[in-house]
Amino acid sequence: MLFAVRMDVDIPRDLDPAVREETVAREKAYCHELQRSGEWKRIWRIVGLYSNISIFDVESNARLHEILSGLPLFPFMRIEVSPLTTHPSAL
Repeated sequence: MLFAVRMDVDIPRDLDPAVREETVAREKAYCHELQRSGEWKRIWRIVGLYSNISIFDVESNARLHEILSGLPLFPFMRIEVSPLTTHPSAL
């Protein structure tokens, strides 16, 4: 199942810098792991924002929920999920 997911990150300014650095590093490693597995197909940065749009290819809604809630930055995110299907005009 394909999903387009927008993630907007808002880390509190008063978060300890060491905690921020460690959390961002874990987020990057987790993202890389999921890209290697093929579940996180693509990721694009939205220019000028701490946001991204990603494409996930997962077996179920439950798996997508598991992935997103497992993101180290999840507590600091606003997430919008859009299920995708083939467009009738697509080649």
